[in-house]
Amino acid sequence: MPSACDSLIEDIEDMVSFNDPTPHDRQSARKSILPRSRRKKELLSNEELQVDSLIPGTQKIWMKTWGCSHNNSDGEYMAGQLAASGYKITEDPAEADLWLLNSCTVKNPAEDHFRNSIKKAQEQQKKVVVAGCVPQAQPRMDYLKGLSIIGVQQIDRVVEVVDEAVKGHSVRLLGQKKDGGRRLGGARLDLPKIRKNPLIEIISINTGCLNACTYCKTKHARGDLASYPIEELVERARQSFQEGVCEIWLTSEDTGAYGRDIGTDLPTLLWRLVQEIPEGAMLRLGMTNPPYILEHLEEMAKILNHPRVYAFLHVPVQSASDSVLMDMKREYCIDDFRRVVDFLKDKVPGVTIATDIICGFPGETEEDFQDTLELVKHYRFPSLFINQFYPRPGTPAAKTEQVPAHVKKQRTKKLSELFHSYNPYDHKVLVPKRADFKGKMIEVDIYEAGKHFMKGRPVEDSKPFTPSIGVPLRKGEVSGLLQEHMANGVKGSASVPPDSALLVGSYSLDRELLKKLGICIALAAAVLAFVIEKVY
Repeated sequence: MPSACDSLIEDIEDMVSFNDPTPHDRQSARKSILPRSRRKKELLSNEELQVDSLIPGTQKIWMKTWGCSHNNSDGEYMAGQLAASGYKITEDPAEADLWLLNSCTVKNPAEDHFRNSIKKAQEQQKKVVVAGCVPQAQPRMDYLKGLSIIGVQQIDRVVEVVDEAVKGHSVRLLGQKKDGGRRLGGARLDLPKIRKNPLIEIISINTGCLNACTYCKTKHARGDLASYPIEELVERARQSFQEGVCEIWLTSEDTGAYGRDIGTDLPTLLWRLVQEIPEGAMLRLGMTNPPYILEHLEEMAKILNHPRVYAFLHVPVQSASDSVLMDMKREYCIDDFRRVVDFLKDKVPGVTIATDIICGFPGETEEDFQDTLELVKHYRFPSLFINQFYPRPGTPAAKTEQVPAHVKKQRTKKLSELFHSYNPYDHKVLVPKRADFKGKMIEVDIYEAGKHFMKGRPVEDSKPFTPSIGVPLRKGEVSGLLQEHMANGVKGSASVPPDSALLVGSYSLDRELLKKLGICIALAAAVLAFVIEKVY
């Protein structure tokens, strides 16, 4: 018996009747076909194909980041990966299809802003994806229900999460990255990134810390210390300079503890990094707690005296009272802090020491606060971060008796007035705001002095010195996409292409081609449905 397959069908159109649209008719109607099944002999016309709503990677994303430089670096990485995958990063939240909110859990006001932004997005019918320390530390908060979450060690999977959120799905990635049981510093450092400032590269050298401060919620999110290998950090610095960066900022929850989990230390890393810094470019070291810098003071002084390293160190003291420091579990006494500051001020001429102080920590007496005031009067810190104490949920300090709110406010105000009473920036030089000066060093003549500054004008016939070894990226361009090309000697770097093209890894995909692909899929679905009706 002959098989149904014995007759040769040269083309799928041989299966339709003479009353059906001709190939010419179908060709002219392609732009108006929707991907759904039709009734028999229904004409496909006067309908619009909404391809952008069906294909993740064609939407607009608005991103907001709160908090520290580590969080800002994470935000830059997430923006870069999304742009490299085809999403358009917009600065206008109103035109965005999805809001990516990267949170900070250090203080109540930051979390309040984060929560209010979620509510605002939902009121405007925006898709929402949340990231950062708040959802990592407390993913079961009521206001996070139903939202997609990117954990602090999962930022390399942001595209997956956003793709699913665009489709209306909820995805939560909160796991830790490990290698052979050892916790890693986080996502790879060579991921695409959009620097907020194209001239500054923020490198997270480690995540987490070795402390257990009683007021700290960040520990719940970032966890214990996990450091990146030196070679990975050095390679990231090399790449950054090739892309025109002229400053590198090293950041983490505690840079001083770097390497203790992998058998190395901070000075060893810094000496390797300074070998990579081109002439005129600079390295800036982030926050370090007193206990972990004490044993490296001699080496740190040498490094801070290096001509390509800023003579700057951020060493939080939090309080000048030993009893308060003990209640905070800071693991040092005030004499340890004084030793760090005195040594560096003696060995590093003109060094800038920045510090943090918490006003109104539980149990802080008036005498304790006076000790803190005296410390500030003595050192006249040029950079002082003054924080009114906020009890963070789940921390030991939140469970103890609190200093009255009005007392905390009074102490915060008094310390702020003290800070503003002296002139920490009388040596700061302001120059004309010109685009051609950005990222360059210029020689100036001082022509005016004020309470907090001096003003300078460029010396005639002097030329700005450009420290970068590569051409700086434009604002919004993506770092790190075409590493193969750069390794082969092509200077410059990859950038966010115009709307007509998408860069994915080391290859490009035309956006119009992507839309045409969507139309082809729609046509195939329509024809298949039509054929099924004919056969059955």
